[in-house]
Amino acid sequence: PKFYYFDAGVFRSLRRSGPLDNVSEFEGSALEGLVLQHLRAWIAYGNRDCSVSFWQTRGGSEVDFVLYGGDSFYGIEVKNARMVYPNDVRSLRAFRDEYPESTVFLLYRGRERLLVNGVLCIPCDEFLRTLHPALSFKDILEK
Repeated sequence: PKFYYFDAGVFRSLRRSGPLDNVSEFEGSALEGLVLQHLRAWIAYGNRDCSVSFWQTRGGSEVDFVLYGGDSFYGIEVKNARMVYPNDVRSLRAFRDEYPESTVFLLYRGRERLLVNGVLCIPCDEFLRTLHPALSFKDILEK
C-alpha cells in the first residue's frame, strides 16, 4: 500500500526497510509524497477551489493525482525514473479518453520535456521549482 506522510523526509526517516525491500519502491512513494505536498501548498497558498484525489479503474489503471475544481482538471502521474516509455503514459491516456476535458501530464526524474504518445512529460524538479501560487498550471505547462 502507498502511504503519504505530510513530509517526504519524515516518510524516508520513519519507513522501515529490510532485505526484501526494493529501494526504488519507497523512493517512488517519497517522490509522490513530495509532489503531493507541493500540490497542496499550491492550492492553499493560491486560494484555489480545487481538491487533490486519484483515479483508478477496476482494471488497475491509475493516475496518481487528479486536481479538480474551479478552473482545474488535471491528471498527473509521477514516475521515479530518468526515462519515459510509451507504457508509462498508458493510464494518463486512458484518463484523458474518459475525461477529454482534462489535461494530463507526467512528472519524471529526467532532464528534458518530452511528448510521449501525446502526453507531456516534464522533469519533476523543473515542475516543482516552477510551481508558484501566483501561476496557473496552464502557465507552468506552457513554459
